[in-house]
Amino acid sequence: MESTNIETLLKQVSEGTIDIEKAKEMLVQYQDMGFAKLDHHRHKRTGFHEVVYGEGKSAEQLISIISSLKQNINRVLATRIDEKKAAEVMNAVPDLTYNPVSRTLCWIHEDEPVVLYNGYIAIVCAGTSDLSVAEEAAVTAEVFGAEVKRIYDVGVAGIHRLFHHLDDIENATVTVAVAGMEGALPSVVGGLISNPIVAVPTSIGYGANFNGLSALLSMLNACAPGISVMNIDNGFGAGYYATLIHKNHYKNSRV
Repeated sequence: MESTNIETLLKQVSEGTIDIEKAKEMLVQYQDMGFAKLDHHRHKRTGFHEVVYGEGKSAEQLISIISSLKQNINRVLATRIDEKKAAEVMNAVPDLTYNPVSRTLCWIHEDEPVVLYNGYIAIVCAGTSDLSVAEEAAVTAEVFGAEVKRIYDVGVAGIHRLFHHLDDIENATVTVAVAGMEGALPSVVGGLISNPIVAVPTSIGYGANFNGLSALLSMLNACAPGISVMNIDNGFGAGYYATLIHKNHYKNSRV
């Protein structure tokens, strides 16, 4: 949609300087690649650029998609990319950064500030086995312009480790709490701090964990208020939602 924002476009329609059909074309603009329709204009509607989900896509498809996104937007994030596929994509598309823990590929234009908002998001992770999900949330938040503080391996089995970081967690705009096993961490954190919590159950755990279902149910039934629960292993969703809260909190006080 070029650089014209929606409000300006509507004014132009009202004034008769753009006809309705032209305005409709500009509002629904996307790039049809045959196997994908890229929404280069999404950030003008939602505040965030389109993100690429990498699982199930070939390296060739990812190369085409990411190359096009780089030409049209200033921040690119692709999730769930294994190392082999990432290597193929990076060999074809310059300046990408790969995080093997979060399995993400990302790029921020060199003229774009990395951090867009004051304050920070706390990413709190119960155990080392949950790191891939926690890092997916952290990288997502960072690509969308938030500063992140990582507080890892502070699960309830050694709760004194969590208490050591309470000031950092309390002073965050929003906290993402990632946990598998019994999924108790968000409820514990929720009883100790005053900021919103985004809880993410992971599929880490023994048999009765049911691949994260028990952790999900624990979080949905948490006694502490102020907790929103994501789907199992959905670090991206948590990072997105946390940044949305963070962005709106600081919308009048950007960096």
